[in-house]
Amino acid sequence: MTQRYVCIHGHFYQPPRENPWLEAIEHQDAAYPYHDWNERINAESYGPNADARILDPQRRIVRIVNNYASISFDLGPTLLSWLQQHARDTYRAVLDADRVSQKRFGGHGSALAQAYNHVIMPLANARDRHTQVVWGLYDFRQRFGRAAEGMWLPETAVDLESLEELAAAGIRYTILAPHQARAIRPIGERDWIEVGARIDITQPYLCRLPSGREIAIFFYDGPASRAVAFEGLLKNGELLAQRLLGLFGSEPRPQLAHIATDGETYGHHHRHGEMALAYAIHHIESQGLATITNYGEFLALQPPRHEVLIAEHTSWSCAHGVERWRSDCGCHTGGEPGWRQGWRAPLRAALDWLRDELAGRYEHAASGLLGDAWAARDQYIEVILDRAGKQRSFLNRHLQPGYGSDAATRALKLLELQRHALLMYTSCGWFFNEVSGIETVQVLQYASRASQLARELFQEDLEPEFMRRLEQAPSNVPELGNARRVYEQRVLPTKVDLLSVAAHYAVNSLFVDQPAAEQIYSYRVALEQGKRLRAGETSLSVGRARVCSDATLECATVTFAILHFGAHHLTGGIRRFTDSGAYESLMGELLRAFQNGDIAAVVRLLAHFPEYSFSIKSLFGDRQREVLYRLLESSVTAAEEAYRKVYENNLPLTRFLASQDLPLPRAFTLAAEFVLNQELRAVLAADEVDLERPQTLLEDARALGVELELTGLSFALQRTLERLAEKLRRNPDDLENLQRVSRAATLARSLPLGVDLWRAQNSYYRLLKDTYPDFHARARAGDVAAREWADLFTQVGEQLGMAVPYRRRGRPGRIAAPGGGALGHVQREDPARQHLPPHAHEARLGQQGGQAGGLRELQHGRGQVRVGSAVPRDQPADERQHPPEIAQVERAERLPPGRGELENDQPAARAQDAAQLAQAARQVGQVAHAERDHGAVA
Repeated sequence: MTQRYVCIHGHFYQPPRENPWLEAIEHQDAAYPYHDWNERINAESYGPNADARILDPQRRIVRIVNNYASISFDLGPTLLSWLQQHARDTYRAVLDADRVSQKRFGGHGSALAQAYNHVIMPLANARDRHTQVVWGLYDFRQRFGRAAEGMWLPETAVDLESLEELAAAGIRYTILAPHQARAIRPIGERDWIEVGARIDITQPYLCRLPSGREIAIFFYDGPASRAVAFEGLLKNGELLAQRLLGLFGSEPRPQLAHIATDGETYGHHHRHGEMALAYAIHHIESQGLATITNYGEFLALQPPRHEVLIAEHTSWSCAHGVERWRSDCGCHTGGEPGWRQGWRAPLRAALDWLRDELAGRYEHAASGLLGDAWAARDQYIEVILDRAGKQRSFLNRHLQPGYGSDAATRALKLLELQRHALLMYTSCGWFFNEVSGIETVQVLQYASRASQLARELFQEDLEPEFMRRLEQAPSNVPELGNARRVYEQRVLPTKVDLLSVAAHYAVNSLFVDQPAAEQIYSYRVALEQGKRLRAGETSLSVGRARVCSDATLECATVTFAILHFGAHHLTGGIRRFTDSGAYESLMGELLRAFQNGDIAAVVRLLAHFPEYSFSIKSLFGDRQREVLYRLLESSVTAAEEAYRKVYENNLPLTRFLASQDLPLPRAFTLAAEFVLNQELRAVLAADEVDLERPQTLLEDARALGVELELTGLSFALQRTLERLAEKLRRNPDDLENLQRVSRAATLARSLPLGVDLWRAQNSYYRLLKDTYPDFHARARAGDVAAREWADLFTQVGEQLGMAVPYRRRGRPGRIAAPGGGALGHVQREDPARQHLPPHAHEARLGQQGGQAGGLRELQHGRGQVRVGSAVPRDQPADERQHPPEIAQVERAERLPPGRGELENDQPAARAQDAAQLAQAARQVGQVAHAERDHGAVA
């Protein structure tokens, strides 16, 4: 039996970014060209780790694997919730990987649970610690379909009370940094040995708790983990493997070499880091250097021989213990010289005050309504995960008899109040450098939502006192002064209630035909009656609608009237519906006044809507952008025509000036820049791909010295290629579309745009495994159409940097195996066929060669110069060294070396394959470079 085991742990986490009222992430400009940072990091890390590339010596993709199936990992519940809604391929890959890992690792899944919303457990009160564990474990079971064996403590922040919670919940192990061990001793002996960071990391340790419970602890290797996170070790996958293998000691016992970093290290912080990770694992396994495992399997194989005393109130990301989350300890990320974090302690004190004020009121109100108030809170996670399916059954189970018709809404408001009170302790609120950072604003938004619910429930306004306490938290930004000003400027304007949802609906009704029922984020709006009139540039929209919250079931019927004067000028109001007579009378007067052209009378009648007045600002962020851009359409069209006229009328002269190295007038440069960028974007976004026009436009841009918006242009072509490739995957017989894919891929490889080919490669790889073998067989049998398809498909593969097992050459009608090794062979790694020989439709090849394809290019705006507008290329402030929707292609399993991966007809060729793959190891990962801003590895 092997004595050497390797485990790599990735802690994948993003702070919740959703607007607490809308429960959706609004547009984040810094994530350009993506909608928000979750989407961008999914494109850079979460998705690529589900489909990581292994290359041959010619840097062509020969295999795509699911890294999650080979590592230990935890994903935050709030991140998993986002992935489930917005990146379902990645989400499914994560769940599938855990199922595969159970088969690989003796029934032990590789996924660990995580405390629900990443609070610093030693700083939480006992009740909140308990709920964090209960919610995290329930979330895990619902998603992964099994009980969690291990649980990740946020920031590895630890104390005995937190370990007690884990052990009481049935958790068998957790992971800590080496400096979090204080002393060890062999089990059964009396004397303790002080160790600190010198602890032997190759074995698990038993921690005996005051209650008599026990939990196992793994201490990862600190230096190797730092090298992965900060020192460029991910530039080479073989070096990573060697570093891991160097962690073993000389003792003849089972040993575990293991590291832990933020999962976003692999791909987001270090470009192509997921490829280095994939190759390191492959290299270790294929060479028989060690056995890849996870913590659960190793713990079963090697129970603890020593027990450990932990260093309480420590973490992996603060040299001062857990002070980073409650004091000005000196730990921070980014910021200006001289900035301090004296705001941390007052912020925590203000939130503690609010939490305690809410807790007493909640307990008093909920005990009568729900019975056991805190047990109800613990079980509320089932509603959070599935409102539509579990809300009513939860209420039926918990609501006490004898309460009125509004009992359900009141109960749900009480529980939502507690949910937001928990969310306001998300650790990222303290991690960084400034109280006005988006992470801290996020936790303040949760506090504001909790205060709003308290006011509705208890008729008490706690917000003024909370804001007064925020005055004690100083900002480093002079014009802000303190956290109260931050709260007033950046939190209060984001608040939402039923009337503001109705206002959004009403404003939107001016610009689109509203459906009778519409879902607006976490609210439902049903139009009961409405009418819209238009006279020239002026329009009037009136109506009655019912607005309901999905979260609390609270509903209100409102009437609205809105007058639009053109452009962004509008005014209107909302009031709660009282009776039909008053409504009909007022609406009749408004409509008659507008039809008579008496706009002044319409404005006077709007005063009858005193509850809520609104403007274009009443639209929620994303829709506001859409409407404002739509209002600008005619002006933009006019400007574009003017620019185009200037450009076209003066093009010969401007070309002549450029040829003489004479500076162009600024007006001409601006016109050329606008026109060329617009035309290029339109051409690159079209499904009917034109190979010549983009080159002509680029030549004009170069000749005239025009700056191109490279990131946007690259993204436009990327989306076109992805769209066409996915369409081909769904309908592979469409030869015309395959030709479009070929032209788009040709553009992607030939234009200097750095197009991200990742998703297109995923679609192609699936076709390569599932569809290409059939066309190849038909082509060999003499099918001319199949031969044409296979030839073109092979060309597309070369353009996309894929290793295709058979390339056509020689006389017509024959597809020969080209020269070289068998690295191009791809076999589906289906669990049911793991140990079976390849099926007939799976390509076997004798030799391979031909033109070297290209490596997937991951630009995403990184390493590109976005000319014409300043767009940040760095990660957002709320991204620590923690890591697009994808076309998922494979669920990787551990395969015996040489089986199910690289098949060949000749033993000598198989030996050659191994040699070539070893050579590939020295190349994989060389493209990766460090671009992380910060990290959480001690």
